[in-house]
Amino acid sequence: MEDKTVHLAPSCPIGGIRWNTLWSKMRNSCTNDLGVLQSISTRLVTMQSSSDRSDHSGLFSGTLTQLLAAVSGTLFAISDGMSYGWTAPIIPYLISESSHIKTTKQEAEWLETLIMVGSFFSLPLTIYLVDKIGRRRSMLAAAVISLLCWIIIALAGRMLYIFIARFLFGTASNMAFVAAPMYVAEIADHKIRGFLSSIIYLMMLVGFVIVYSVAPFSPFYTVPVIGVVILLIDFSTFYYMPETPYYLVYKNQIKEAKQSLQFLRPGKDIDDELNDIIQAVARQKTEQGRLSDLLTVKSNRKATIIMLVLNGGQHMCAISVVLMNLHLILKEGDSIYMPPEYVAIVFSVVMLVSSQLASLQVDRFGRKILLVVSTLVSGFCLLVLAIYFSLKDSGYDVRLVSWIPMAAVMIYAAGFKVGLGIVPIVITAEIFSARVKAAGMTIADAWYVVGSIISLQIYQWLSNAYGLEAPFYLFAVCSFLITLFTIFCIPETKGKTLEEIQMMLKGESDELAAIRSRQKYSTFVNEIGC
Repeated sequence: MEDKTVHLAPSCPIGGIRWNTLWSKMRNSCTNDLGVLQSISTRLVTMQSSSDRSDHSGLFSGTLTQLLAAVSGTLFAISDGMSYGWTAPIIPYLISESSHIKTTKQEAEWLETLIMVGSFFSLPLTIYLVDKIGRRRSMLAAAVISLLCWIIIALAGRMLYIFIARFLFGTASNMAFVAAPMYVAEIADHKIRGFLSSIIYLMMLVGFVIVYSVAPFSPFYTVPVIGVVILLIDFSTFYYMPETPYYLVYKNQIKEAKQSLQFLRPGKDIDDELNDIIQAVARQKTEQGRLSDLLTVKSNRKATIIMLVLNGGQHMCAISVVLMNLHLILKEGDSIYMPPEYVAIVFSVVMLVSSQLASLQVDRFGRKILLVVSTLVSGFCLLVLAIYFSLKDSGYDVRLVSWIPMAAVMIYAAGFKVGLGIVPIVITAEIFSARVKAAGMTIADAWYVVGSIISLQIYQWLSNAYGLEAPFYLFAVCSFLITLFTIFCIPETKGKTLEEIQMMLKGESDELAAIRSRQKYSTFVNEIGC
């Protein structure tokens, strides 16, 4: 068969151009393009390998100064946990004959209540301070107030002085628990913001462990002395940390904001991030900073609803009831395997360990999945307690399974702290815009206090009227309802900047997608060296 393939001779002229010249140019061009493509491919492989290595090496590369600022700034929470847990082991001593301060049962009840009263009535002061003097100075002021409170308690010879100290503890706690989450959220790189925001809860749980372990077995003044030492360390270390760049930009202190970023992002080019912060704050300042904007502005309204459900939901999942009635629950369940003093220690340690595990995973798995797991586990444990007490009150012999209440509260401690004990404070610090963040965080803290009081009142009323199982059935149902709310109503904020979260709450999905696309393109171009 005849070969009909057309062969163009390299020397064949086409339109005045010799084919060998054109062929040479095309071949060289393709070779150059192939080299570029190979270079890009090699760099992409390198980028992927680096990404894989970074995933395995952890989330904390280049974030040491952020970690130092967060840890030093939240040391006060150890003292705060000690002050909250102090009444449980110390009230039996105060109402005993051996007490150096004669105390009635009514006065003992006021010791538990005054810290919440102080927290509630300090709301206007907190709103004013966090925006007027800043997050950092508000945290330092709270540390000083708490320091004075421990000194008053250590030297107190009358119950009146302890009452004053407990009220001031509530004031300091409100200031600190509003300012600290704002501070941490505004200094943190988005890849570890969840972990750093959860440190405050870890510190508070350390305080519970200390007070439960020390107070029942040592002199009255021992816990106050420990509190003073911790707060001195807190003040002396955090004093040298910078204010947040967001707050400094909000106050038009651009130079100071850049210096803050340089400290928090050592060795990195911070110009782009500074510009992003300036644009984000400018955009958020267009909203009027009125209290009513928490309801009238779409993104703030969504944030407020999420905050109310999560902060109130923590207590409707029975955490305050369990913490303040642990001894009674175990006693009513005929749990004779471990004395209440030791159960309290184990309970607090379980909470601490599970919180630590959750803090390491909140930026890996995200906020929503931890909340879903936590609410399901908490609801299941509360349901088990309710069924156990129902059987017991119905006359069934439960002696062979009298270990169930103790096991249920231990699993509950772990399950609650995995999500409900960590995530609400992380999300609340992320979802409010800069203009209303102080008001939003303060209301969140106030609602947390109110939720605690409401849940305790519900528990007392239902248990007295219908038996101990009744409130636990209700709390179990609330836990499962919060699971549904989490799945359908709470956005995932993992890995997003504060500005991206605001856009997501506003429903600006197109703008958010464009920003993410530009960020990925910019990173790609920088990495391949174009």
